[in-house]
This record gives sequence, C-alpha cells and structure tokens, in this order.
Amino acid sequence: MERSGFIVGGQWRTSSESSPVVNPYGRVVVGEVCQAAARDIDDAIRSATAAFQETRSLQSHQRSGILERISGEVEARKERFAQLITAETGKPITYSRAEVDRSFFTFKYASGEAGRLDGSVLPLDLAPSASGRFGIVRRFPIGVIGAITPFNFPLNLVAHKLAPAIASGNSFVLKPSSSAPFTALLLGEILLGSGYPPGAVNIVPCKGSEIGQLIEDERVKLISFTGSPSVGWGLKSRAGKKKVVLELGGNAGVIVDRGTDIASCARRIAAGAYGNAGQSCIAVQRIYVHQELYDEFLRVFVEISRGTTMGDPTLDDTVIGPMIDESAARKVEGWVAEAVASGARIHCGGSRKDAMLEPTVLTGVDPRLSVSCQEVFAPVVTVDAFETFDGALEAVNHSAYGLQAGVFTNDLSHVLSAYQVLDVGGVIINDFPTFRIDHMPYGGVKDSGFGREGVKYAIEEMTEPKLLVVHSQPQS
Repeated sequence: MERSGFIVGGQWRTSSESSPVVNPYGRVVVGEVCQAAARDIDDAIRSATAAFQETRSLQSHQRSGILERISGEVEARKERFAQLITAETGKPITYSRAEVDRSFFTFKYASGEAGRLDGSVLPLDLAPSASGRFGIVRRFPIGVIGAITPFNFPLNLVAHKLAPAIASGNSFVLKPSSSAPFTALLLGEILLGSGYPPGAVNIVPCKGSEIGQLIEDERVKLISFTGSPSVGWGLKSRAGKKKVVLELGGNAGVIVDRGTDIASCARRIAAGAYGNAGQSCIAVQRIYVHQELYDEFLRVFVEISRGTTMGDPTLDDTVIGPMIDESAARKVEGWVAEAVASGARIHCGGSRKDAMLEPTVLTGVDPRLSVSCQEVFAPVVTVDAFETFDGALEAVNHSAYGLQAGVFTNDLSHVLSAYQVLDVGGVIINDFPTFRIDHMPYGGVKDSGFGREGVKYAIEEMTEPKLLVVHSQPQS
C-alpha cells in the first residue's frame, strides 16, 4: 500500500489524516493519500499568489518550453499513467492509454498557444477629438486559478485546466478527484521538474467540506470546475466576484436520419454510449431514429450492445468496466427499474453486479423519467422513433442540458437546421456526440454550464484584455 503526500508551494507535505483510494473493480485498495487541511489550502493560495509575480513575467518561449517538457514527460510515462488511471478508477486500460495520449497532446498544443497570445492594434482617430491616437490590446494573466477536477478523466481534465494556466502565465491550486488523486500527483512530479516556478504548483487533495476556502478566497481569481451540475451551480453561488468556468453534465442526444447506413452508425453510437461504462458527460444517452429505420436500427444496436465486452478493466478488449463505485451503479439500476415500472421495455441489460452495470437499451421511456431527463452517467440508453427531422430536433432540445449532440444525416439542409436549432455547445455531424479533440472549444449551455475549455478558449477565460492608448502627437 502506497501513502502519498500532496504539494504546497512546490514542496511535498504530509498530514495525519489520509483517505484510501479504492479500485472499483474488486475493491482493491490502491493506496492512501494525505488530506490537506484548511491551513494547507491557505498556504497553497498564499504561495500561488506570491508565485504569480514570477509566472506573469515568464517570456513566451519559456512558457512554451516548459509545456513542451511536460508533454514529453507525460508521453515518456504513458504506461505508468495508464495503469494508474485504471487502478484508481476502473477505466478499461485501452481507454486509459487513449486518455494519456490526449493529455500529452493537450500540453503540446498548449506549448504552441503560449506563443500565440497575440493582440491587436486599433485605430482610435475615428473622431476629431481622438486625432493622433491609436490603441494596443493585449491579454494578460489574471492570477491564481482554482481548479477542481472529477474522476472520469483524472489526467486529461487536469491537463485542460493546468496547461492553459501555464501557457498564459497564471499560478494554480488544484483540488483533484478524491477517487483518483494519485494520477494528478504523478503529474505534479512532472510539473515540479518542468521549470515552472515551484510556488505556482499546488495540488491539494482534500475533503469536499474544505474546498469552500478555495472557492471563496478573494486571492483566487478564477474557479474552473468540471463535475456535477448540483455541485457546480452551488459553487458558483459562493464564488463572489471571481470568474467561474463550469463544465457540467449532459444527457447527450443523437439523431439517426433516413438515408443513414445503419450498421456503421449503430457501431459508432454504441462506442459513444458504452466506453468507460458511459461515464462521460457527452456519452450517448438518448437516441432518436427515423421511423423508416427504427426497427432495423434497434435490432442491430441491441445485437451490438449484447456483444460489448465487459469485465476486467486491465484486459485490452474490455469496453465496459465498473462504474466508479457501487452506489453509483445502484442509483442507475433504480432509475432503470423506475422506467420499467412506468411501462418502458428493456431489450438487453438492466442487471448489476457490485459496481458493474450491463449495457442497457430501453424503449418506450417517458422523457420525464430520470433515466431520460437526468444525466445517467452509465452504460444505459433510450431509443425512440421520430417522424420529422424538426420533431427530432425538438426532442433533443427537450432537456435541461445542452452540452453536445450528434446527427447522422446526408441532408445538408438538415445539417444546417441542426446547427441553427439545437441548444447545445457543439453539434457533431455523422458521428456520436461523444467526439472531442482537445483543442476545439468545449462546453455547454443551460444546466451544462458556461464558459469553454479547449486550450485557446480556456486561455481567454484565464486572461483579461488590457488597452494601451498612445497619443502619437501630444499637445503642449
């Protein structure tokens, strides 16, 4: 059993209180992580505040080089990171390796963005009173970034907060997931050897009751949170005057229009629904199929679902491993039972063993039920037929969430209509809504949050534009 400390001001600390980290597959204890107390968090904020004077002064080439080194070190330790992610979260190893690949891409892309913090020159002499003047607008870092990350992508979602912070010259205090802190702390080792000012590096695993200090402290200038809507919106209400970026949940819808190849889109949709046990905020949850294709699509999709490999997450061919804990699986099992009691039909799945939930396909689900209107965050989908494309768009929009949606269609007018009408942060054409590449703008509307991630877009959140007005012809 490993016992790890945490990082405050670039130094490792321990504490008398620690929490176990448990692999949800087999309930094996991975290790224990010391918990930061209120004093440690205050020290971390103080250190990050002082270190900001150094980080803001780093030249573009220095920040770029630091991020390049971080990317290279993550790539060099790819298998160690992947095994650790699987051990902490039960994520199937193939998906863990893919997450590490995405993570060093995120840092590498941020290395380039560190050199693209450009600005603009404005002509200000548009009125006689402003004659002889021009303006320069540049973006400047804002200070201490408070980052709070979840368990389902314990490396790449950390990268999406820290890489843009470093690229733009900010310091940070990170509170990683209590279920998966070891991955963030391993990344911390790399950060401490990267050349970034050590006082700017603060990683503090702690109880949820302690995090209010990070949220409310006026020295923290931005909170970037990824997690559940209930926690995220509550956090925002406590954040005071600081900036807040929320990447919250979803119940992603996908439309299968007439003229679509059923077999290929069904395979892709299944991958988007079941990968990592559906524990992604853009996992496919609601499927709407044109009535001409519905029966055949349902037959093919159920067959694919039944053949999806589940079990030991350390095996290369496993798609569905455990959910993060048994209580999460039990909750969704209850939602499925509620739907069946209300008249829905299970075509496959529906059974649970410990934290493992079978891939489950439901039809005839009342859209007001939790398994449809809430974020299921599990390998469970609903399938419905639609008559008109406008009706399908309306059905996707009939949700409190609006993160991403997928549309399989060969009709350009339907592509443009979906882009215009869907109330989501991203519309993915001829692919599942689970698609994401790490430099694209990513975020949602409605209860799915606000603000955007994706390195360039996160940098905009973590910087402020500042205007310089120059009078080239000063008067005496």
